[in-house]
Amino acid sequence: MGIHLQSPILVIGVGNEDRGDDAAGLLAARRIRGRELPRVRVAEQSGDGAELIDLWGQSQRVYLIDAMVTGAPPGTVQRFDIRAGALPAHLAQTSSHLFGVVQAIELGRVLGSLPPTMLVYGIEGKCFDHGAGLSAEVEQAVAALVEQVIHDIQSASLSPA
Repeated sequence: MGIHLQSPILVIGVGNEDRGDDAAGLLAARRIRGRELPRVRVAEQSGDGAELIDLWGQSQRVYLIDAMVTGAPPGTVQRFDIRAGALPAHLAQTSSHLFGVVQAIELGRVLGSLPPTMLVYGIEGKCFDHGAGLSAEVEQAVAALVEQVIHDIQSASLSPA
């Protein structure tokens, strides 16, 4: 049995594809996976905090993509550098999990188990109804965000360590 080595770069798409715009993170992750970037592992996750902490375990750089609800116009993308500070507290109230993305990140911070680099991209959703498809605004945002995440990955890969 061989040793499983973690990829130094991990992209995590979070969401639920049966709940409209909540699928944005999953869709973005699938599109990034389709690019077959070297040294990049892509994972899909439902937003369970304990699983997230385990998932980012040995990665040096993590790019997490999730839908959010902040009151901004649908399709608005926000980017948070987790090492620079905590996520805004109001984001914790929009998760469907008692222990979700925000809580996992803050627990990771307390435990000292965050990766050296961690960026969270939030896409403002419009409709989270069961069985709904992606709204046009979020679909456009996902396409642009995929390019942004790939650019961020490639830029960081070119930077001196």
